[in-house]
Amino acid sequence: MEIAVIGNSEFILGFRLAGIRKTYAAENDEKLNECITSALSDGQVGILVLNSSDMERLPRRLRATLENSVKPTVIAIGGEEGGLSMREKIKRSVGVDLWK
Repeated sequence: MEIAVIGNSEFILGFRLAGIRKTYAAENDEKLNECITSALSDGQVGILVLNSSDMERLPRRLRATLENSVKPTVIAIGGEEGGLSMREKIKRSVGVDLWK
């Protein structure tokens, strides 16, 4: 399983420096949708990281797909967390509430 990061070039830079290989620069909405669709169909991606402001810009149907996705687990970071909490996402992906 790999981590994929999608966002503008400033957002993905830190992840690239940390060694994440699957980083996709998406400077406009069309490219953002294209990259997300590609990551969702990639069987090697286990975690998909997005900027929460990018998540807000997505069409409602695609956003709902991401919020309900178990594989890959989608994490929106930065600013408002939006959607489910990190605890809920881990619970959904692992199947157990690790905080109990």
